[in-house]
Amino acid sequence: MLNSRQQQCLQGIGVRLWRKRSSADASPVADETVAEPAVAEVIAAAATQISELTTMTRPNLAGEGPAPDNATPVPETQAFEIPTLDNWDVITDTIHQCDACELSRNCTQKVPGVGDRKADLLIVGEGPGQDEDIRGEPFVGRSGQLLDRMLAAIGIAREQVYITNIVKCRPPNNRDPRSDETQHCRVFLDAQIKQIAPKVILSVGRVSAHNLLGSNLPVGKLIQQLHQLPGTEIPVKVTYHPAYLLRSPAAKAIAWQDLKLLHSMLQ
Repeated sequence: MLNSRQQQCLQGIGVRLWRKRSSADASPVADETVAEPAVAEVIAAAATQISELTTMTRPNLAGEGPAPDNATPVPETQAFEIPTLDNWDVITDTIHQCDACELSRNCTQKVPGVGDRKADLLIVGEGPGQDEDIRGEPFVGRSGQLLDRMLAAIGIAREQVYITNIVKCRPPNNRDPRSDETQHCRVFLDAQIKQIAPKVILSVGRVSAHNLLGSNLPVGKLIQQLHQLPGTEIPVKVTYHPAYLLRSPAAKAIAWQDLKLLHSMLQ
């Protein structure tokens, strides 16, 4: 049974509450197309993996994971030489100076990330949008406001996590970043992960999940299981991007189950 605070949080992110139907009540209580029992089965199937994944010690990043199948090779010679990214000052300064790909020449400013640099939870999106490009901070538009409410629903403040993206510059017209662009930025993301040593990574959206996991499966499939960041023992939980939830409110019911599972992984 949810308490009043949890019910308010759910209403804030647009998730309708479910109740059990009596034998005399055969009509659905919510217009979402997602069935609660189906989601519960996903949680139950993942539960056996949680204790093993969440009790592992935090490792150093062992290297870059495999690239997606459709990735293009990184050029052998790059105009931009990346130094050893062994501390936050170097990581941030190098991101701001980077001109290794087309994105860096078209954005207003770089968006390295924001938040607690020793957070248990690292959130990885796909790339800055227009609002983020202007302010230099990830997830500050409508998607960011929804993300904040989603975190609040499980008792987590934005300041308690670290938020970044697969790429640090806004792709033109908010298109998906190309594989060569994500590969140029991957060295920065890997350095950030190594510095943070998160307990769990929350991957939001298709671009994030495909690049972190080296997979081409649909997000709906990736949500149904727990993952590890390739080359490490860091658990990765995939969920829908807040922008998708704004377009498809029915999917918020699944996102709420993801959040509850994420909360249990962080305990």
